[in-house]
Amino acid sequence: MKEIVVISGKGGTGKTSITASFATLAAGKAVFADCDVDAADLHLILKPSVRQRTEFRSGHKASVKKDLCTGCGKCIELCRFKAIEKGDDNYVVIDPVACEGCGVCVRFCPSSAIDFNEEVCGEWFISDTRFGPMIHAKLGIAAENSGRLVTLVRNEAKRLAEKNSSEYVLIDGSPGIGCPVIASLTAANLALIVTEPTVSGNHDLRRIAGLAKQLGIPAMVCVNKWDINPQKTEEIKEFVLQQRLIFAGMVRYDKIATIAQRAEKSIVEFSESEMASEIENLWTKIVETLR
Repeated sequence: MKEIVVISGKGGTGKTSITASFATLAAGKAVFADCDVDAADLHLILKPSVRQRTEFRSGHKASVKKDLCTGCGKCIELCRFKAIEKGDDNYVVIDPVACEGCGVCVRFCPSSAIDFNEEVCGEWFISDTRFGPMIHAKLGIAAENSGRLVTLVRNEAKRLAEKNSSEYVLIDGSPGIGCPVIASLTAANLALIVTEPTVSGNHDLRRIAGLAKQLGIPAMVCVNKWDINPQKTEEIKEFVLQQRLIFAGMVRYDKIATIAQRAEKSIVEFSESEMASEIENLWTKIVETLR
């Protein structure tokens, strides 16, 4: 089983569109995982049918037990995040969004009037799609610990792939270089970095390529929408050569991508365009690289 992560240094490069097309090409051979848990959108194309949902719990939040609270204000004095204030009824009120779960109020409350329960941060799902099983998740509003949720999604995808004897785990990673991306990349067999021929695309490619190198993950690079700036595309190709990365190929800009998205289909599923052929060539090169 090979684990392939599709990532990008910035948002909007077309990473998810390419991942969805790969899912089409790997139908019946892969388990899919959407590890962009902060803003998941692979489900918009794959249209999963949820067969199991599970709460994701991580971290703790403080809450007041009014029957024990004396309104002494000790917790207000000690809370450095200004998450606690006096309510109209003289009891203290804790803002669940501002609370960072540090536990100081719990430790020093003289009346033991504060609960510190594990927080429900979101949900994760095991689903079926028309191309195969999918693991995905939804992080709650203002919830944290997305890196931990990414790790959970990856582990469940690998477990399911081993159970089904699947050839691949195909992961749609998060943009950027932060904690969720590190959690998506660690110990993967291959990373496909999707970039675009712009100043910001080139800059962020260098950051994500550096992260993959630091983690020891073999990386390939794809330039999406290459024809909007051929000169910048050549600069990216030179960088890939200098860094001894693998140049996976280029995908042109085509409005067919938007039309396919509106039809809730992947590009290669929707059309037999030149764009679809270029994505098919990308997948072929990835498979050959992993052999």
